[in-house]
Amino acid sequence: MEVVLGQVEQLPALLAVSRSALVRDWDSLTLGRALEWARYFQHLYDRFRDRPQLREALGRRLRRAQPYRLLGFPTLGRCPQLLGLALLENRSLPPAACCRLLRSLLQSPGAGAGPEPRGLALLARRKAAACLLALPRRPPRRPPGPESQLQAEAQLLLSRLREEGREVGEASGKLRWLCGVLEQLPQPRAFEVVAATLALLKQGSGAEQAGDADRDESSLGEYQASAAEDGCTARLLLSWLLGSQERFSAFCLCLPCSLLAFLAGHYSQLNRSYLDLLACWGRHLLYDPFQGRWVKSCLDKAELSWEELRERFSCLCRGSTLLKEQTQTALKLLKKQDGDFKVCGLSVWTDLLMEVD
Repeated sequence: MEVVLGQVEQLPALLAVSRSALVRDWDSLTLGRALEWARYFQHLYDRFRDRPQLREALGRRLRRAQPYRLLGFPTLGRCPQLLGLALLENRSLPPAACCRLLRSLLQSPGAGAGPEPRGLALLARRKAAACLLALPRRPPRRPPGPESQLQAEAQLLLSRLREEGREVGEASGKLRWLCGVLEQLPQPRAFEVVAATLALLKQGSGAEQAGDADRDESSLGEYQASAAEDGCTARLLLSWLLGSQERFSAFCLCLPCSLLAFLAGHYSQLNRSYLDLLACWGRHLLYDPFQGRWVKSCLDKAELSWEELRERFSCLCRGSTLLKEQTQTALKLLKKQDGDFKVCGLSVWTDLLMEVD
């Protein structure tokens, strides 16, 4: 087993080389050996996928290979696809090796070794998705609505989260994988993708609920299993998002208040954190009697102006009846804690309640 573990440690290096300029020295024989290694790693996945202890040992050995923190046991099963995709995108691959690669990918199942048809289909889908995401971004023709590129990224993340959720049992392993993926994106984009994925989960569940009446027992069971899986996925995204106050604050600052209100209306945990954050921001406003309005008391701490804070609370109150009631209840509690004033200019919460009612 130690020999197998040592061989698995070479997988990160194989994938790294396949994306580097070093492949310019590969001939068709070298490429063939690389493909054989990829199929061997896939064989290990098929052999050990139902043996939890061995799965965990192989996963630990892969995760130990820094800086490749995204690799885990499921990577073994996708190794032919990952290697093929990396080589197809690498312009340094010589023509002879490229021809060998294409022949291997298009080989029929009975013609010898090579990725199976489902692997080739998956490779084609991922290649098409990569091409789609590489297109230059264009201004949307029909605002509002999320842009197509962001939707594609959110759908890809959701698909990978579901796949990872089926193959990685422990929650800490899933969260570690998610953190590694999102750290690869610039922060504003990572927040947009997470928000779009959370919205996608709720949009999908809403469409499925509309057809509940027509389901038989079998399909109802499948729906319930799918809903439970989506619930775990949402909790994973929220764990990452709410795991850092600084991260959640940046998330709320960079997204439109309408989208935040939509998410707050569907995720109670996010709603509570969002209201707490708005309360924290509101405490940094002071009333200026000379200007007759609320102003930032400390520019380096007050994140929102009075107008921005009012718009965010108003947006929450324009949501569902439950969301409106929760928002007004939070404002009334803050007003009471602040002295329960009924005159303008004494409490920011009194003035906000007057504005949103």
